[in-house]
Amino acid sequence: MKRKLIVIGSGFAGLSAASFMAKAGWEVTVIEKHQTPGGRARQFKAEGFVFDMGPSWYWMPEVFERYFNLFGRNVTDFYNLQRLDPSYRIYGSDDCMDVPADFTALQQLFDSLEPGSGARLEKFLAEAAFKYKVGMGKLVFKPGRSVREFFDKDLAAGIFRLDVFSSMRSHVAKYFSHPRLRELMEFPVLFLGAMPDKIPALYSLMNFADIKGGTWYPEGGMYSIVRAMYELALDLGVQFRFGEEVTQISVGLDAVNGVVTRSDFVDHHYYKADAVIGGADYHHIETSLLPASHRSYSDRYWKKRVMAPGCLLYYVGLNKKLSNLSHHSLFFDTSFEQHGREIYESRQWPSDPLFYVSAPSVTDPACAPPGHENLFFLIPVAAGLEQDTEERREHYFRQIVSRMEKKLGQPIAQHIVYRKTFANSDFVHEYNAFRGNAYGLANTLRQTAFFKPSCRSKKLDNLFYTGQLTVPGPGVPPSLISGEVVAGEVVKAFG
Repeated sequence: MKRKLIVIGSGFAGLSAASFMAKAGWEVTVIEKHQTPGGRARQFKAEGFVFDMGPSWYWMPEVFERYFNLFGRNVTDFYNLQRLDPSYRIYGSDDCMDVPADFTALQQLFDSLEPGSGARLEKFLAEAAFKYKVGMGKLVFKPGRSVREFFDKDLAAGIFRLDVFSSMRSHVAKYFSHPRLRELMEFPVLFLGAMPDKIPALYSLMNFADIKGGTWYPEGGMYSIVRAMYELALDLGVQFRFGEEVTQISVGLDAVNGVVTRSDFVDHHYYKADAVIGGADYHHIETSLLPASHRSYSDRYWKKRVMAPGCLLYYVGLNKKLSNLSHHSLFFDTSFEQHGREIYESRQWPSDPLFYVSAPSVTDPACAPPGHENLFFLIPVAAGLEQDTEERREHYFRQIVSRMEKKLGQPIAQHIVYRKTFANSDFVHEYNAFRGNAYGLANTLRQTAFFKPSCRSKKLDNLFYTGQLTVPGPGVPPSLISGEVVAGEVVKAFG
């Protein structure tokens, strides 16, 4: 008889874990509180617009290809990819810069701002390529349960080349002097949970992913990935229970024996399980679904966690097309430093925020009615901020739309026909997100690898965790890997 596994949550990590466990021969049931799969990567439709609710950047295409290849499939079996060119646009205080997909063109752009920097970019990326190879080839596949995992001759030989003890800021400064180039190279770590002077230079691997790997768009939007993973899981025999919320993990002396759920139709339903993988918010599972005696981490532990940013999001539909609009735009027309200090150090609402705009309708007309534009605005904010009021959301929206109008030289506000906001309190309500976080734990050195919350419970032998609060960390590609890693741990535990 097959062993039974329950997966809580159908985000990328939950879907990944479910499929790997089904492949390993387990009977897998995924329980999801929402009516559709995807978790934070859900999609919604309104008035002819189709909005991806969460992730909007498609980097590291080889991670997705590897994932489907492990099941004998290809990405192209499910969706088509288009490489974006320019990769994205950056608006400065008095300039605008397109980041070309072609590397030679990018070198020329660098040289135009700082003579000789194009050649230095090549050297910078050669180091980043090594970090990417080791980081994505070895580090992210470690379950992070013991320091002994890192007693690896390749890791030991390259420890200094990995730059885990120097900062991203100092590393970038060795190569580039122009402030615009420094911002460009530091921007990928903006969402990792600390200023570049506190983030290990190891994460220049993200520059390699950005520049060499490219920025892509899956036809139909990011939800195409969710649909593909869901379809694959169904093909593998995974069962799904949508519209059900896990309210309790039932435990014995030292093991889980099942979960209790509720739905609109049944207040109390019990699912027996030989093992459980928590793909929902780790803190929520620990503090709300388990008795205190079976929690791995104390309240004091969680209070000391340093979080990556939260997000203030706006889903906006316009009744006109905007000219000269890029698919991805970064508005760095205010102080990068000030915004970072406010969200990471003083932990206040930003006074003059940077923001990001995704316009998928530039690439994919199907996500908006004909002649309309689909816009997604994101402001990074500190996780756990209170006073997330409608008035505050309105204040920021007016501020960033006004700045966008000035940069594009076109009216926007008067053409808005649809708008929905989503912020800290919504992350808590919809996803039980710890402190309303959007990106999990900050990727500081003391919260990396075995310093993260463990992917296996310290108190219950058959309770495991996957997703952004455990290894390897936040992001879509790491979430796919997280599901694979935890599935390996379950299989190992049961021999």
